[in-house]
Amino acid sequence: MKRRSFVGLAMGAVALATTVTAGAQAAPNTTSAATAACQLGLGSITNAGAQTSATVTAGKPPTIGKPTVVTGVYPFGPVRAASTFQSEPNVAGFDLSGYVVLADALYLRYYNRNAGIDQTTRIGGGWTNFTNIEYVRYEQGKTTHTMFYGLRNDGTLFRWNAGGKSFVAAGSAPGFAAVKSMTLISKTATYDTFLANTRGGALYTIRIPISSPMKPIVKAVRTGTWQGFETLVAGPCGQYGTVVLGIDKDSKSGYLYAVGHANGTATVINSLGKVSGGTFADPIYHRVGPVDYLDRINGD
Repeated sequence: MKRRSFVGLAMGAVALATTVTAGAQAAPNTTSAATAACQLGLGSITNAGAQTSATVTAGKPPTIGKPTVVTGVYPFGPVRAASTFQSEPNVAGFDLSGYVVLADALYLRYYNRNAGIDQTTRIGGGWTNFTNIEYVRYEQGKTTHTMFYGLRNDGTLFRWNAGGKSFVAAGSAPGFAAVKSMTLISKTATYDTFLANTRGGALYTIRIPISSPMKPIVKAVRTGTWQGFETLVAGPCGQYGTVVLGIDKDSKSGYLYAVGHANGTATVINSLGKVSGGTFADPIYHRVGPVDYLDRINGD
């Protein structure tokens, strides 16, 4: 088993005695031949503290498979935000790890009940007002960067260098108060890019060069019609495209889109329709992806 580099952030782990109803599944393969339908690994966290994982397939109509469910993952309170979770193969199933905000604190959750792994690491407090979080590690050969992003409810986007035992502030930028949801669509050697929708319905890319000072580059992709989605979840589709799931919590529905390489308002977006095979009633949704060095996200 390969322990991920970000597990080194641990400042003390607590083992939890909880119940498993099913094991976490593998992240879907999104680098297969162009003739195969793209897939998105979708995770959720329920009101009861269970964590689920399922595969959304970009057919016509798009479909979601039967989810696996691990109960009692969060018995210590409701989760308010979650990053991408990484799914890593183990001889005893899959290791699942990612960050969550619980009450005022940020935690790293890392577990595989079949392998006897069940750890919760408190990173720090002061996270009550954060609505979106994401962990981003770019790892290709010897070229790496490890960033953590958090959007606060006053519209300030923060960045930390997460390459050690603690988070080190690496800049912030105001001006994102209108954002409802944001999802990672690209990570490269020199920048990370998010796709975000606003309360007014616009769709934007937010490219963030890893250089300092932090200066996001915002480009409009669409000017309207995206306001109905409370959550966006994206994953790679082909070499340069992205598959984006928009979740409407009012109707408990999901809609899937095939998005071409980001190019401002010229970006190609094809609606694949409403996702069949399930409802989207959980409070928190997040991507389930592979380990960093296998995670190719080139949407911008």
